[in-house]
Order: sequence, then C-alpha cells, then structure tokens
Amino acid sequence: MSEGTMQLRAQRDQRDQQAKRAKRLTRVLVGAAAVPVMLVAAGCSSDSGSGDGKDKAAEESAASKSASPSPTVQAAAFRKLPEPCSVVTKKTLDDLAPKADSGKEGSSNDTAVRASCSWDSLDDNGVKGSQFRWLSVSMLRFESDVTRGEGDKLAHDYYQKQLKDAQGVEGAKSVKTAPVSGTGDEASMVRYDLKKKEGTFKQQTVVARVENVVITLDYNGAGLAGDKTPDADDLAKDAQKAAKEAVAAVTKANGGADGGKSSGSPSASKSPSDAASQSASASPQKSG
Repeated sequence: MSEGTMQLRAQRDQRDQQAKRAKRLTRVLVGAAAVPVMLVAAGCSSDSGSGDGKDKAAEESAASKSASPSPTVQAAAFRKLPEPCSVVTKKTLDDLAPKADSGKEGSSNDTAVRASCSWDSLDDNGVKGSQFRWLSVSMLRFESDVTRGEGDKLAHDYYQKQLKDAQGVEGAKSVKTAPVSGTGDEASMVRYDLKKKEGTFKQQTVVARVENVVITLDYNGAGLAGDKTPDADDLAKDAQKAAKEAVAAVTKANGGADGGKSSGSPSASKSPSDAASQSASASPQKSG
C-alpha cells in the first residue's frame, strides 16, 4: 500500500471517529434537556395532589364540626310554683297570724317563676296594748340555661344571696344565723331585733332551697302600745314550721306527695356555681 493511500485511510478513520463522538454528544445533550421537563411535570403533579388533599381535609373538618352535638344542660326539676297564698295551712296561719284576713298576693308577670303572699295580724287589746304579727312567703324558680348553668345551681347562688341580704339589714341588732334541718335541700334562719318607734320587732327569716326553687319566709312580731315583746324562740319555731309547709307545697305542685324534701336529703348538686344569679326584688327587711 502506497504512502498516499495510507494517509487517505487515516484521514477517513479520523473523520468517522469525530462523527461518532458528535452523535454521542448530541444524545447526551438531548437527554439532559429532557430531565428538567420531567421534573417540572412531576412537580405539577405533586402540587395538584397536595391541593386536593388539603381541600379534602378541610371538607372533613367542616363535616365533623357540623355533626358535633349542640351544648346541652340538665333540665330543672320543678316546672311551676304553687298558689302562693295556699302554701301555709290554715291551722298554721291561725297560730302565726291569728287576726289575719285572707292573704295578699304579690304582683307578678309570671306566677310560674315568681310568686308571693303576705298576711298581717293585729290583736288589739285596747289600753293593754296590741300584738302585731306579719308573715310573708316569696318563691323564685330558676330554669336551666345553656349559658348560665343548671337551675338548681342558679337557685343555690340566689339562696346564698338571700341569706347575705338578711344578715345585712340596716339597723338589725343581735344578728344570728343557724341551719334549719328537714327543710328542702338546704335552709337557714337569720334572726335579729329591729327597733322602731312602734316597738321592738323580732324578725325571723328562713331561706330554703328545694331543687331549683328558693323560698324566703319572713315572720316578725312586736308588742305595741306597751304590750310585751313576743318571745323570739317561739316565733322562730313558728317560722320553721311554716317554711317546711311551703317547701312541701312547692314539691307537691310538681308531682311530689309531700314535697319529697322534708327529710332534708341533699339534691344531686349542692356546690356553689360561678354563674350569675337571677335578680329578684324580695327583701328580708319587713316591719309590717
């Protein structure tokens, strides 16, 4: 083989190798360009799936909230109040206010929630003086409320308020407070003397709670025009008797035989509540 022929073959082989390298380089570049496209496509697919997941989670959360039960509270035990002027028996009235006529019912825009009755008695003995007696019974019933709490707890708060009011009467002397047994779920008596120009009044206030009803019984007596001052212990016994009858009347009006609470057994909830107590106009300061 001549030297010229060998040189041509070498040049041809060199061109072939260069062509092959160019093809390989082209394939590498094309492949590298395709990778970002695939990554972009994968990224779009991933974003779409993530959004669908968030939407589904939001829908499930909304469905769960809509399915949640509404807040509830236990219904109050008592739904009504008795006729206020009949909560004390005729025999007891004859003992406490022997000269009283029929009771005077207090005004109320809803007697199923608030009711009261009062009696006054003046036994006039002429120049020997007179004996005065005054009796009042007021009742306040509380409904259960989702925002304020159960009726019996609201009644407990009001029970405590009534006691505090009775203990803080202006001008009261020798104030004493003692629990009263066998009268509803909880009961207490506040006793004090109240001097007025007519004489010294012996005041007895019994505050009792039975379920979701609070009863405030005021009973006072005085010897007028020189007559002797009545015995406070006797008045206290009479007041407790009348309060027990009032408690029994409340429960009987709601289906109980005798009130069902005369034994003094506690109800399910007796602890104080932070809920705001319902306002009332009853006042323990009575002078007749």
